[in-house]
Amino acid sequence: MIFAGMRAPDFTLPDQNGVLHSLSDYKGKKVVLYFYPKDNTSGCTVEAVGFRDETDNIARHNAVIIGVSKDSVASHIKFAEKYSLPFVLLSDTEKIAIEAYDVLKEKKMYGKSVIGVNRSTFVIDEDGVVVYAAYGVKAAGHAEEIVGVLEQESKE
Repeated sequence: MIFAGMRAPDFTLPDQNGVLHSLSDYKGKKVVLYFYPKDNTSGCTVEAVGFRDETDNIARHNAVIIGVSKDSVASHIKFAEKYSLPFVLLSDTEKIAIEAYDVLKEKKMYGKSVIGVNRSTFVIDEDGVVVYAAYGVKAAGHAEEIVGVLEQESKE
């Protein structure tokens, strides 16, 4: 697991437009890195729209939002366009970042055990250090919670 105080694992993945992004590209900015199970599902849409609606508040704290899932670049572009998502969505089909951040977990779906992405969020400071880590977050209201985390960080 990743905890506050740890150096954030770096990775390089393509976004919804096929452009490669590395976490290290964002040195000097805070990063809200959120992992979600699947594009266009109810909970993931609620979470993404929440982040969309809080983009300006998050940007006020010198922070960017990056979403990560196992979905393809093509799926991400449709998801981003459908919901006017103004932030980067990274495609992690090989589970590079997903495994580095230990967000692949066993879940119960319809009574069966499956391995899937556990909805998780990390706030990473300008120097690449994790200042907030949360696994198993609830989609509704989560973006507002992250704004509160950023406001608290700004006070310290």
